[in-house]
Amino acid sequence: MRLEQLASHEVAHKAQVVRTFQNIRLFPQMTVLENLIVAQHNMLQSASRFSLAGLLGLPGYRRAERAAIDKAVGWLTRLQLIDKADSPAGALPYGMQRRIEIARALCVDPLLLCLDEPAAGLNPRESAELNVLLRHLAADEGIAILLIEHDMSVVMNVSDHICVLNYGRKIAEGTPAEVQRDPNVIKAYLGEEDADDELATEVRR
Repeated sequence: MRLEQLASHEVAHKAQVVRTFQNIRLFPQMTVLENLIVAQHNMLQSASRFSLAGLLGLPGYRRAERAAIDKAVGWLTRLQLIDKADSPAGALPYGMQRRIEIARALCVDPLLLCLDEPAAGLNPRESAELNVLLRHLAADEGIAILLIEHDMSVVMNVSDHICVLNYGRKIAEGTPAEVQRDPNVIKAYLGEEDADDELATEVRR
């Protein structure tokens, strides 16, 4: 399936491509659990037959609603957020809100998860936890991840293949080891081609 052949509203549903944004876009007044249920609105809307079954509380809709809650609880449990299920999403720490966004995206069963700077604003401990989470999703859940990120520790620890852009122009592509040694990357990152040791130190942090 080629994404460019799909209408924009079909990408998530038909191709199972889901994204998060650089700026957090949770519903702050809703609980964490409610945010994850909202992500499943297409499935619930279909089960409700566009409101009729939902309004009447028919068994098919109740089953779909229960399934949506169970899926949300499952991802909150796996991402160690279940104790925050009833908390307003906007009242939680920034790093936790980042994980909630990822949990919400996972509720629609993505084949490809696109993350736009998920480490932005995270402290080193939170970045390390993000590394573990993303590696788990790729290795154990079989989810492909497209990562746009400036945090070199996340990029180098999570990625199998890296494409480096500098002012919108591709300057390198390859494995983490290949990119780490690339003189164009070193020059763009530190301004000096002989700063390889500094780059290596930075990406190991």
